[in-house]
This record gives sequence, C-alpha cells and structure tokens, in this order.
Amino acid sequence: MAQTDTAADTPSLAKAAAPARTTASPHRWWILAVVATAQLMVTLDATIVNIALPSAQADLGFSDGNRTWIVTAYSLAFGSLLLLGGRIADLFGRKLAFLTGVAGFAAASALAGAATSFEVLVAGRALQGLFGALLAPAALSLLTTTFTDAKERAKAFGIYGAIAGSGAAVGLLLGGVLTEYLDWRWTMYVNVLFAAVALAGGWFLLQRGTRESGARLDIPGTILVTGGLFAVVYGFSNAESHGWSNWMAWGFLAAGAVVLAVFAWWQTRSTHPLLPLRVLLDRNRGASFLAMLIISAGMFGVFLFLTYYLQLSLGFSAVKTGLAFLPMVLSLMVAATLATSLLLPRVGPKTVVGLGMALGAVGLAWLTRLELTSTYTADVLPALVVAGIGIGLVMAPAMSLATSGIAPDDAGVASASVNTMQQIGGSIGTALLNTLAASAATTYLTGRDVTDPVVQAQAALESYSTAYWWSAAFFAVGAVITLLLYRRGVPSTDGDAAPTVHM
Repeated sequence: MAQTDTAADTPSLAKAAAPARTTASPHRWWILAVVATAQLMVTLDATIVNIALPSAQADLGFSDGNRTWIVTAYSLAFGSLLLLGGRIADLFGRKLAFLTGVAGFAAASALAGAATSFEVLVAGRALQGLFGALLAPAALSLLTTTFTDAKERAKAFGIYGAIAGSGAAVGLLLGGVLTEYLDWRWTMYVNVLFAAVALAGGWFLLQRGTRESGARLDIPGTILVTGGLFAVVYGFSNAESHGWSNWMAWGFLAAGAVVLAVFAWWQTRSTHPLLPLRVLLDRNRGASFLAMLIISAGMFGVFLFLTYYLQLSLGFSAVKTGLAFLPMVLSLMVAATLATSLLLPRVGPKTVVGLGMALGAVGLAWLTRLELTSTYTADVLPALVVAGIGIGLVMAPAMSLATSGIAPDDAGVASASVNTMQQIGGSIGTALLNTLAASAATTYLTGRDVTDPVVQAQAALESYSTAYWWSAAFFAVGAVITLLLYRRGVPSTDGDAAPTVHM
C-alpha cells in the first residue's frame, strides 16, 4: 500500500519519513506479542472488575453509591490523560513510556488488590487509569513504527484489533473465573502476571528511541485537554449514576465541550501543539476516529446488557456467562484478521467498515427478539456471532487507518486519539444506554404489580431490548457515516494531512 504525500519532497517530511525505510526489526513478531499482551491487560481491566464488585463491596463494606467509583476512578484518569500520554511517548521515547506504563500499571494493580479500604481501592484504580493512559498509546504507536511493510502491518493490526475488540469479553470470562474460584482481589493481581511478561519482553526487545531535539510539552494544551476530557467523562459517568436530570451531568458536559473547543483553538497557535491538527486532516483517518467512537458506544449493548440477561434471565453463573461470549470472540478475531490482511487492500474501508457496521446493527437488532424462554444455542449464539464479525470488520481496519502513514513523531498522539475515541465512546454508551434501559423498565412497570417476579423479569427484559435497539441504532448511524466519509477504493492519504511514510 504505497502512500504518498504532496509535501513529501520537503526536507522536514523526508526526515520524518526516514525511519520507516530502515530495516524491519527481526523481533517484530515478538514485539507484537509483547505489545498485544500489554494491550489485553489494559482492555480487559475495563470489565474484569465488574463481576468482582459485589464481592469487593461485601469485603470492604462500602455502599452501593460508592460502588460506581471503582469503575469511574479508572475511566476518569484513563480518558482524561490519554493525549498527554501519547505526546509523552512521542517526545521522550516510546520504549520508556511503554515500560513505565507497564510497571506503573502493575504496581497500581497490586495496590488495588491488597486494598483494605474503599479509599485505597479507588486510589489503586485511579493509578491504573493514569499509567494505562501512558501505556495504551505507546503500545499502539510501537506497533505503527515497528511494522513498515504493508502486508505485515495488515496482519499485525488484524491481530491487535482482534485483541482490542475482544478484551472486554475476555475480561468478563477471566473476572468470573477468578472471582468464583479464587478471590475478587485476583482480578487485580492477575495484571501483575500480564505486566511481568510485557515488561520482560519490552525491556529486551524494544529499541530505545532518541528524544526529539528541542522537544517541548504544550503545557497550556495539556491543561486544557486534560480538564476538558475529565469533564466530559465525568459528565457521562454522573449521568449514568444520577440520571440526565442531574445538573452536574449537563454542567460538566457543557464545560467539557467549551474547554475542548478552546483546546482546539489553542492547537492552531501553539508552537509545540499537544495534538497537531494535521493528524486529524486526513479523511480516512478522521473517519476512523469517528468509527472507533461509534463502535465503542454500541458495543456496550452486547457486553453490558447481554451479561445481565444471561445471568439474571437465563440464570448463568459468572463463569458460564464468560464462556458464552467465546464464540463472539472467535468470530471477531477471524473477521479482524481477514479485514486488514485480505479485504481492506482489495475493496477499501468504505465497503469493509460499512459492512461491519451493518452486521453489528443486525446482530444487536437480533438480540431484541430474546424472551424469558429463549435458549442460548438457538437465540443468543447466532446474534453473538454476527455481532462479533461486524465488530471485527470495524475495529481492526479503523485502528490501522487511524495510524496508517503517520510520521513517527506523531505516532504516539495519533494512537492516543484512537484510545480517546474508544474511551469517550464507551462513556457515552454506558451513560446513555443505562439511562434509556432504566427508563424503559420504569415505563413497563407503571400500572403493573411490581411485587410479581414475572413482571419484574419482564421489565428487565424490556430494558435490555431497549438498550439493544439503541446500540443497533449506533451501528446503523456508523454505517451511514462510514459510507459518507471514507474514500472509495483502497486507502490513500490527503496531501495536506500529517506527513506520511511510504509503505
């Protein structure tokens, strides 16, 4: 996939592209394994703790209201610091950022696992988010700069995208197994094992990069984007826990939007911008960022509400629920690998990502047919497989195109932008779908006997169905946006976008 830039003949761009022409690392596939292990650790941590929350609550004695902070502390720190973490990786070295992130994540996990109070557990989760924000963009940018051959890059991103897309389901399975057979604390301690593998591999396999000459961190931009993203994530989290009528939800969302608008203005004037706007100018790259935002919001309809359905309506155990998602994981992995290595180079992202969005919508709409008498094999499994294929067709190509052709100096911040879209999308999906589902259940119960277990079960089913329909709508909107924004044919790059490398 030869990508060129109309400005590529200038000395500065030629210098930026030079690293891509060097000999590929002989250890690049081992590097992929190391990076993928670290990414899996970060991704599954978003869901692995969910199943363990009741056990942790009983052990540490905190209230139902405080329980949401175990999740929120992680998402706030992670979402608000991602762009800073990506820029640090660009300016001060990806290897250093990666190893620091892995080591810090392990230490934070150990702290959270050993927590003897609610406050310590929340602090550990917040530190996990902080170091995850340094680790995640460094991991993706390492992949971007390690694989420079188009065919190998396609395979690598297929594998990476499959892991990123299936991490939530793996977290549910692993969380159920560890909580049921060991202890809730092992949902934290298990990260130390993942980190040990990633740390050892990264130490020996990754090459130390040279610090950018005259590197400066955009302090005003850092403050603006961190504050803006914090307000947005907190606003959605507040809406999830207190409802959309709460003034803090709308207040923080409005404040976040204003601050982020000021951040965008500042980036056009800063001499060392935290997020160079040239990174966003490429049409396929911008479409990929939006695709990641939308699919991250829609995926919660599967992972969150189908988990409720399997456990509360069908009576599945935590372990059995996790196992129930495995067919989806397998179909996602196969689709992700085929999408980047076979389909994307032949028919382009408009068709591949558009088809994935459409299949995701079909899979979620299929789930709305579930009843209290439905069975897993006949009713749940087919929908899971279809949704898994759809997510795989979107996730891997979008990740690949969002970082494809980017100059090495911008790889970290481009990778951080991908992760930010995922985090914001997840926050939107969680807050919006939870609110809509709760409203549907309340409406169903109006005028009915709320003490009747059958009525309660049917109300829950109504809430799940509402969430599935809205998730399907997210995917349908994503399909339309994909068809409008992605270019026809095989991937190419806008001439006025960020400098590109030849692949």
